[in-house]
Amino acid sequence: MVIKIPCTFIKLIIPLISLILYFLATATVSNPYSVLAEEATNVEDQEFYILDESPTILSNVTISSKARLLVSHCKKIRKGMRCHVAGYNVCNGVKADKGTSLLYCCKKHCRNILGDMNNCGRCGHKCRFGQRCCGGICTNVGFNPKHCGKCNKKCKSGVKCEYGYCGYA
Repeated sequence: MVIKIPCTFIKLIIPLISLILYFLATATVSNPYSVLAEEATNVEDQEFYILDESPTILSNVTISSKARLLVSHCKKIRKGMRCHVAGYNVCNGVKADKGTSLLYCCKKHCRNILGDMNNCGRCGHKCRFGQRCCGGICTNVGFNPKHCGKCNKKCKSGVKCEYGYCGYA
């Protein structure tokens, strides 16, 4: 026995299902307490590094007065900002975010070597699967009670970190 579904029914259902999925996705992302929105509202994911000190450009290249003025008054650097080690190096060991970030020019982009998993501790040093860059050191956050699930999330005394969650004593 074959069940025949009218073609008009299918034409009406597909857009309805699409709308429902769209509203579910947008409602979940806009809710700051949802699991999916946790990464989007994370403090680490801001677009700029707030500098602790003004950057200095170490270069033999002559820079226009307009560019020099912009850089000398710069108190924030966009994440991934273009740089050049020999020329326009605005992120050569600059501290940012109240000492939690240390910026270096890695492959022509400013990177935080204290928290970047592809440049952990130095440019080009990649952390392995299951590790995060915590303070410039690749750390297994799945079983480390000082960095349980993410950097600097400490478990209570005597409590084990199991698969990124603080377990029971």
